[in-house]
Amino acid sequence: MGSDSGSGGRPDIRRSGSDKRPGFRRPGSDGRPGFRRSGSDGLPGFRRRDHSVAPWIRTRLRTAPGATVALALLVMATACLAAAFPRAVERYEDAGLRQAVVDATAPRTSLQVFAPQPGTYIPQSERESAVRPDSMRKSYERLLNVVERPLAVDSAQSTYGVRNVNNLEAAETWLPMPSGLPAQMSLAAQSGLAEHSRMSAGRLPRAGDTVTAATREVEAAVTTATAKRLHIKVGSVIHVPGVQRAPLAVRITGVVAPRDPEGAYWTTQPLLRTPSLIRPPTQGAEPETYWLGALLLPPAAAPVLLGTPGEPARYWLLTPDPAALTAHDLPRLGSAVASLESGPGLVKVRASTDADTGVSTDLDEVLASYAELRSGVRPLVSVAAFGTGAVAVVVLLMAGRLTADRRRTELALLRARGASLRGLTRAPAYL
Repeated sequence: MGSDSGSGGRPDIRRSGSDKRPGFRRPGSDGRPGFRRSGSDGLPGFRRRDHSVAPWIRTRLRTAPGATVALALLVMATACLAAAFPRAVERYEDAGLRQAVVDATAPRTSLQVFAPQPGTYIPQSERESAVRPDSMRKSYERLLNVVERPLAVDSAQSTYGVRNVNNLEAAETWLPMPSGLPAQMSLAAQSGLAEHSRMSAGRLPRAGDTVTAATREVEAAVTTATAKRLHIKVGSVIHVPGVQRAPLAVRITGVVAPRDPEGAYWTTQPLLRTPSLIRPPTQGAEPETYWLGALLLPPAAAPVLLGTPGEPARYWLLTPDPAALTAHDLPRLGSAVASLESGPGLVKVRASTDADTGVSTDLDEVLASYAELRSGVRPLVSVAAFGTGAVAVVVLLMAGRLTADRRRTELALLRARGASLRGLTRAPAYL
């Protein structure tokens, strides 16, 4: 019957490739074709079908581009307005506060720090040293550190110096006398004259370190307005009384024009820029008047004021910087001003200058007035804000309702397939 191919006489079943005879083979085991997975060896085969879902944005733009873009623009505009509104209100409040401070003018808003002349019980050399430029500048720098934030000082418009409190009667008869009364002068040795003025005639006054209370003659300048109304010109000499000494001669060496006549440097003490026609209280039928002008001495000549009966006083004028003021810091601004007037700040001011130093300003009244105005305006702004927000919400709801109505059939189909209301609300693909 043939040779046995196995132990039991049954045909021998062998693995493919064991003796070069056909059999069951794994694909690729002997280089012959078989069933393969797609992409396993670069040859075609069975492939899985891609069931990925198209992106939602692309689908919506293809099906309803106009409605989708319009809704996106509406939502974006509403979000931008909601984010920009608080910033706009804050910006307008800041602008209103700064304008209120500017409109109040520097004489009211400046921090005016005054100290009397050094006591007569100390040596004359120490009194003169206390009013010299170096000592005054150091006190000014210490005062800048005393001012607390958010109150900021505009150093470009701030100044310091020495001037007489009581006016000095001039002996010159060529000065105008409307009612026969002699003109009076106020002597001021203020810093920063060169930076805040330009020469109209002559030169700036000079003074050396040797000026004392007994100096007989000093140089000074006047503004163009003072020179015009009091008939003063370069080379004029004006004499004012002295104390236990001969009258002090003040020689005019220059006429200056203010660079910024409306700046705080000139408007805090307007007499330095423009003379005044004074009308003292009288009981006569015809009121009497006299001219009052200012003579601008160099800072180094300040000690000579101690030899006059004008009761010289030291002063530091600190002008607040309007650009640094914000409505958000309004309570802190009021606290900072109050501290300087009669609080811990005043203690620091006196430690930096003199034990009898005082601080005066109307800045706290300006801030309080603005706070009252803002409290009255805020309800109106709130009504406008809530009204605009309500309109925006209504528009968005109406747009959403229109979108839902347009896709009512699709949403009903999704609900029939098992989608929940929560899923339809939260899932972006269903919106």
